[in-house]
Amino acid sequence: MQSDKIHPNLYILIIPFLIILMGFMGLSFGILISSMTTKYRDLKFLVTFGVQLMMYASPIVYPLSIVPQQYKWIIVANPVTSIIETFKYAFLGVGEFNWFYLAYSLVFTLILFFISLVIFHKVEKSFMDTV
Repeated sequence: MQSDKIHPNLYILIIPFLIILMGFMGLSFGILISSMTTKYRDLKFLVTFGVQLMMYASPIVYPLSIVPQQYKWIIVANPVTSIIETFKYAFLGVGEFNWFYLAYSLVFTLILFFISLVIFHKVEKSFMDTV
């Protein structure tokens, strides 16, 4: 029987970076969605469905190791996957840690942030007219 004990390792030192990265990604998505819902009111229903769908596309309730190799790229394309797997690796000693996947999450977050800012500044001018 395998015990589910916590086995922290040296990678626990990058936890603050992971928390900041997740917060920044959440901020970016929040800016983007709030900007878009001012014009497209029904988008909030799609976002609710999308968040539930992304829970299954992220290895939160299942380990990445059980995903077949030919479908693994789909799960890894989700930028949250590398963050979750790094948390698992740092705290539990299990999971998959890859610097390339983590760099992908960082680049995705930065690009998303700048796109969100551009869209927000465009919508900001007509925000009061649509609300």
